[in-house]
Amino acid sequence: MTEDELIATYPRLYHMAHDGAWDAIRSNGLMSTAALLDAYKVIDPRRESLFSKRRPESVPLAAPGLPGAVLRDQKPMHDSALAGCLDDGLTRQQWYELLNSRSFFWLSKQRVWRLLKAKAYRGVKQTVLTIDTAGLVNAHKADIWLSPINSGSTLFKPQRRGLQTFKRVVDFPYAERRKSRTKENNVVELVVDHMVPDIADHVLAVHSVRNDQILGEIWRSPTATEADKP
Repeated sequence: MTEDELIATYPRLYHMAHDGAWDAIRSNGLMSTAALLDAYKVIDPRRESLFSKRRPESVPLAAPGLPGAVLRDQKPMHDSALAGCLDDGLTRQQWYELLNSRSFFWLSKQRVWRLLKAKAYRGVKQTVLTIDTAGLVNAHKADIWLSPINSGSTLFKPQRRGLQTFKRVVDFPYAERRKSRTKENNVVELVVDHMVPDIADHVLAVHSVRNDQILGEIWRSPTATEADKP
């Protein structure tokens, strides 16, 4: 897949954050778990627990001079199921560390709404960012990976995952997968190593969302269109 194909096929990306997260994201960037643990100076043994193991619940972080932050729970993951679908000799700890070292984006609205309506998040207000794919890809092309699966879930029938799950854009077999998959199920995730410090430059709109409803618009870029929403 080329970068031009990625941008043309998936012109918008989406990220779901906790309610009230936009001000901190706009000021400090979109941080992975690893980046947040660095910024908030979380050290072992707490750091190991949050970085290398499943988080059954969301975890608030606080530090002098920094806004409050939340590490998203990993409820869609289950240790026993994860152990059964890992390849390449990876351990559960290594998979959690891989996920926690990156920032994640959905490439379809359908995936966002599916997550919003999932049992774990149903009824809880969330903040959804709509992002310009071209801007983010052009700014961070060296740090971008694509995934063909929801790498943070082992619900239902867990898909195999390993060292080859995340591929660089040029190595992703989009054309081959297109023969048997819809656009939504072809490229499922776009991830960026560590963090996206300039995410505010690429965000087109920010909405408050709960269940299957958009509750309101929090922020909108002058370059956004009416279609820029989850």
